[in-house]
Parts: sequence; structure tokens; C-alpha cells
Amino acid sequence: MNPSPLSRRRFLLGAASLTSVPLLTSCVGSGSGGGGVGEASATITMQSAIQDAGPKAALEKLVAAYGGAGAPVTLNSVATEQFRAQLSTYLSSATPPDVLTWYAGSVANSYAAEGLLLDVSDLWTGDGACAGYSDALRSLSTSADGQAIFVPTSYYWWSIFYKRSAFENWGIEPPTTWDGFIALCDDLKARGVHPLTNGISTTPWMASGWFDYLNLRVNGAEYHRALLAGERSFTDPEVAAVMEQYARLIPYFHPNQSSWDNQQAVTPMVNDEAAMYLVGAFAMQYFPADVRDDLDFFSVPTIDPSVPSAEEAPTDGYFAAAATDNPDGAKALLSYLASPPVQQEYISKLAEAGSGTLPTSPDVDTSGFTPLVQKGIELLNSTQELTQFFNRDSSDALQTTADAALTRFLADPSDIPGQLQAWQTAAAQVFAS
Repeated sequence: MNPSPLSRRRFLLGAASLTSVPLLTSCVGSGSGGGGVGEASATITMQSAIQDAGPKAALEKLVAAYGGAGAPVTLNSVATEQFRAQLSTYLSSATPPDVLTWYAGSVANSYAAEGLLLDVSDLWTGDGACAGYSDALRSLSTSADGQAIFVPTSYYWWSIFYKRSAFENWGIEPPTTWDGFIALCDDLKARGVHPLTNGISTTPWMASGWFDYLNLRVNGAEYHRALLAGERSFTDPEVAAVMEQYARLIPYFHPNQSSWDNQQAVTPMVNDEAAMYLVGAFAMQYFPADVRDDLDFFSVPTIDPSVPSAEEAPTDGYFAAAATDNPDGAKALLSYLASPPVQQEYISKLAEAGSGTLPTSPDVDTSGFTPLVQKGIELLNSTQELTQFFNRDSSDALQTTADAALTRFLADPSDIPGQLQAWQTAAAQVFAS
């Protein structure tokens, strides 16, 4: 895209820092190429599920700067799991929050299908804030009826993280095959090291990370999406094959995984009691600052070479409630959050906290990112398929069935057929509702 020099997008690019926020705000609120984002003088309410310290502080700073320019924003920070449980209620309220944090994909599309999300297509056309975003992001942010209903502002990758120093001390290398990965786990266990860590107590959805990747490696992204859309059954032999591979991993997990959340699960890695952690790059900030430079990662190795490569790349951002009484103000705030200088500021703050979050705007300079983050970019650019995460590719309701099914499975994998039947029964109720 090559907008005119006077376009809002180009003007935003010219605002090099948040000291220019008054100009940014007046510009964003002056209209968009797709039909107009009006003056944002009324107070806007934002409901945020962002709880990690770095991202939360960064968002608070950006919102305060926006409000300081004459467009006041009330930011309500809600615990993530409470936010997830109440999101439908927020959106269907007679007086909903104007703008909400969440993520792209199936969940956003399901709310759009209920008529609960504001059409923000004008932000994706002309000189709108998202007009230059990639086709993949555009598709991810578009509802089934063709309306843009989401503004993505960041994404991140999942992989198996490890400490380089620990691998060097143990005299081991990242495996390149699945058999090599299993052999490495056996080797580590024989040394008295727990090969894998995880935290599934108050974050049971973490168990879905391994399910997703094993399904991607055994059956591929197309089957994975079909399964999570209800087009296939959890009783399929393909899913049983996934669970058989998952069962092989159970002896390798630290026995305290059911007592930890996803943040606490980094501790045994820090102490070299556990070697590897399949987790999103968001977890980099959970490690002590003096350990982050020691982190590295490798992708879950290929199991079936005939299956196209795929990686999880959850995409975060914002949508607006269809029932907002200030749609122009909501769009103005969304445009501000999507602008290159604001994304640059947000990502920079997250990088200071150790996060591996990446910007969605193609106009953000990524050349100064750390080598690890550059490696993450390369990973996502080189894979054949991108998926989100279990609930993002399905629904929050289906995630609840996965939490229950996989927690039971990890505690006792002796009856895979029976557990998959129970999972399918629960999933069928979700799809029927």
C-alpha cells in the first residue's frame, strides 16, 4: 500500500514517539478512508484481560497517553479466566464496554455470527489503520459474512524452549526428529532430569499445547481445524493416534505439573531440574532477566514427513461491541492501537520485560529485535501452515471440554478410547448448543 502523504496512516508513521500522541489522536479521530471514524470526545470504556505485568503496564501507558490527548478512556483490567467466562455477557449487555481485548480466529467469528461485534471494515480499506496488513491477518480478522470484526496488534509463536547452557552442560543437542526427541527424553530421565515441564493447575489449557502440536504433526492443520470445528470426531482413529503419542510423553513431565500454573512451571527449568517447556513466547518474561539471554527453542519435531509443516501463532488484538453507543470513538481508539508508532512502543515495552511478542503492522521496524525473536519470525515465515491455539481455532466452550479431557488423560492414560468417547460426548453438546 502506498497511501498519500496526507493520509492518516502516513501521518501516524511520521509521529515518531508517544510525545506526539495529541497529534496521533486528533488524526485518528478525523476520519478514515473507508467511511469515517468520527470525533472521539466521549469517554470510551475498554475491558482488558491482559494480566502479565509487562503487557499490562505497557497498555496502561498507551491508554493514558491517548486519554491525555482529549479522548478519555476508562480501562478495566479483569483476570483472564474471569474475562473469558464473562465475555459473552459483556458483549450482549445493553451497555457493553466499547472496546475489548481478546484474540482473532474462531472465537471472534462466533461472536460476530451472533451480531455482537462492531463492523470495522473501514479500518481495513483506503487509508485505514489496518489497510496495509497481510492477507493472512485480514482473513483471520474477517467474519463469515465478509465483515472485518477484529483489529490484530500482536502475535507470538509456540515452540519447545530450553536453556542453551543446560544443554551444553548435559552434552546434548536439540533433536531434529520425533524419534530423536523421545530418545533425548529417555536420556535426560536416566540422568535424573525431568525432560518436560508444564503448568496445568489454574491454567489447564496448557495441556492443549501438546495436543495441538501432536495433532498438527500426526494429522496436519487441515484435519486439526476440521476437528475443532466439529466436522470430525474425537473418537476418530486419527485422534487416538495423537493420544497414543501424547501418552508416550506423560512419564517425561515433571510430576508437579498439576500443582503449577504456566508461570510457576518455568522454575524447574531455571534450576535445571527440567529441560524443556512447550509454551508460547509470552513465557519468556516469566524467566529471570539473567536467564532470558540463555533461552533458545526448537519446533516440535516432525512425526510424519508427509504432513505439511504447521506452527501455532496466536494473534491478539481488539474488537468493539456492536451495541457500543460510541462506534466512532471505539474505531478511533482501535486505529490508535493499530498504528505503527503505538505498536512500536507496545512491543518495545514488552521486549524490555522479556516477551517475544511481535507486531502485526508491516510498518514497525523489527531490525532491533533480539536474535531469539528474529528466530521466531523466521520460524513463522518458513512454515506452510499457521494455526492459533485450541480455543482460538474452536471456542472457549470447547476449550472447557479439552481442559477436562486432557486433565483426566494426564492423570490416567490407561483408557484412551473411553476418554475420547467422553470427550466427544461433551464436545457434541457444545456444538449442539
